[in-house]
Amino acid sequence: MKNTGEMSASMKAQARKNFISKYGSLVALFVLCIIITIIKPRFISPLNIRNVLRLASINGLLAIGMTFVCLTGGIDLSVGAVMGCAGMYSAYFAQASMNMPWIVAVLVGLLMGFAVGLFNGICIAYLKVPAFVGTLGSMSVAKGLTYILTNAKPIPNLSESFKAIGGGMVFNVIPIPIIVFTIILIGCFLLMYKTRYGRYVIAVGGNAKAARVSGIDVKKITASVYILSGILAALAGIITTARVTSGVTNTGDGYETDAIAMVVIGGTSLAGGKGRLWGTIVGILLMVCLSNGLDMLGVSAYYQMIVKGFVVIAAVMMDGLSSD
Repeated sequence: MKNTGEMSASMKAQARKNFISKYGSLVALFVLCIIITIIKPRFISPLNIRNVLRLASINGLLAIGMTFVCLTGGIDLSVGAVMGCAGMYSAYFAQASMNMPWIVAVLVGLLMGFAVGLFNGICIAYLKVPAFVGTLGSMSVAKGLTYILTNAKPIPNLSESFKAIGGGMVFNVIPIPIIVFTIILIGCFLLMYKTRYGRYVIAVGGNAKAARVSGIDVKKITASVYILSGILAALAGIITTARVTSGVTNTGDGYETDAIAMVVIGGTSLAGGKGRLWGTIVGILLMVCLSNGLDMLGVSAYYQMIVKGFVVIAAVMMDGLSSD
């Protein structure tokens, strides 16, 4: 009887751990929203919800790319710098005085993201540079490229067509960034769960040696997730630049921390092989709602940094405990 009781207690403990691992972030999101709504009822006003979703769409692009990277057991510390770099180069070609189509500015920004992502992929997958070191180095490279372009000066006077990417609305109701994010999210969901590529990404993160033996090109898969991360970070930078209506050199600073936090809060393991995109969406909403709620409560940005730091530590701690 004692053994049966111990087994029952162990099964219950495991069930609790699985529930927390799978739905803990979702429960935390609901609790957070309820608390903020009680204190500040305008938190759930249509205007604020739209603002939250607009901000989530920009952070979400970084987090989706980071999810693919983390699923392979890697990490991308360069996303914030890529965001700023792509935004500045897009802004340069989007100046009204240059009289270029908005699509040219967008393609230039995406090309910068692709280039940095490709550089990361080659270094990590083919040259065996640790992901932490490789992306830390490319972060510095991207920042340098940003400062060189205009000697660290902002780029104002962007064309109206380009600014519409970040500030425009469809039917005067839905912001364009939300639509872009929704399209990207649907595409990435299909890529992850409806294609062979998604299964390969998870397999590489779960056991790279076994994946290689089964015929998966581990190097190509590893390199590809950094390219995807770079492109999505660039898109986030383009939208942000269009939103603030000028190119600013510090765009994206610190965003890599938020992206990692969103991914880990959503249940993706930093060790790789375990994670889910819907969890990342929950993590995105939780972090954005937290930031929005703290703003409403008048909490200083400096204290917010401390709170976010503890959230990151707690998320990684929970990841470690759930994997024991």
